[in-house]
Amino acid sequence: MKKEKTPYYSIVIPIHNEEESLVPLFAKIVETLEARECDFEIVFVDDASTDGSPALLEQIASLDSRVVVVQLRRNFGQTAALAAGFDYARGEVIISMDGDFQHDPADLPLLIEKIHQGYDIVSGWRKERVDNYLTRRLPSAIANWAMSVLSGIPLHDFGTTFKAYRRDTIRNVHLYGELHRFIPALASLHGARIVEVPIRNVERATGRSHYGLDRTFRVLFDLVTVRFLLRYLTRPLHFFGMLSLVCFAFGGSALGYLAWQKLLGHSIFLEHGPLLLMAVVAVLAGIQLVSTGLIGEILTRIYFEGQQRRIYSVSRVIGRSRKAGIV
Repeated sequence: MKKEKTPYYSIVIPIHNEEESLVPLFAKIVETLEARECDFEIVFVDDASTDGSPALLEQIASLDSRVVVVQLRRNFGQTAALAAGFDYARGEVIISMDGDFQHDPADLPLLIEKIHQGYDIVSGWRKERVDNYLTRRLPSAIANWAMSVLSGIPLHDFGTTFKAYRRDTIRNVHLYGELHRFIPALASLHGARIVEVPIRNVERATGRSHYGLDRTFRVLFDLVTVRFLLRYLTRPLHFFGMLSLVCFAFGGSALGYLAWQKLLGHSIFLEHGPLLLMAVVAVLAGIQLVSTGLIGEILTRIYFEGQQRRIYSVSRVIGRSRKAGIV
């Protein structure tokens, strides 16, 4: 039996109700990569679409053996869909992009060229945004600035999915929650070389966006998580320990002052009741923070030494090249 050739490039595309854009997106990707004589596969991850996307994806896969369709059992979200796509992708270079056709496949060579220059991650930069200013561009600009400052990664556009990764780089990044936009920052923990290239931001022609203003707040919460992971992933006690020292310093100083007042004959409960309460609470908070840090240290050891569970569940995989499962 002839062994199937492994593609060099894998295009990973999470899909959720993108029926109208699938065919033109697929055609444009094929046209762009075939023009460069690239050896590629396209991995569509259907995140439990409720429109005609599943049937259309199955039809596309039946017509082109380079297409793989990974269907998830329920709607897990974009991060989980990307994680599934990365797991099922076989290429040495993995490129992720959205399924709404707002990423122009004609820009694929820009990312590929930078990868061949030696970079581990090439991130697209939507330099000229076409989105609504108040609901998309302004919140995005603020979030990107905060991400760049707190992560230490000088990118202009963390939010775009249009990125290229070396296989060994993305395999070292474990995704959960909604951390897909922070992949460059998480990969920097492993010494990844990162570069940014301007890409076109195409106005959405069909359907409606799945993102709203509320996404900005979720991004800010995730940013706190990433900041913690970047600085304290392997030493959580250092973070909680510093907070506990502040609490102990305040509580100890206040209790020392109150003890001195007691020796001078003052009534602690009548004259300094609120301060006494604050001091006791601060000491208890310090004890709790130290305990939390120790628990974090133990969980860190378990995390690094134990098995990792996937954050998605696959119902089936369509495409003859993927019947063997994850590579």
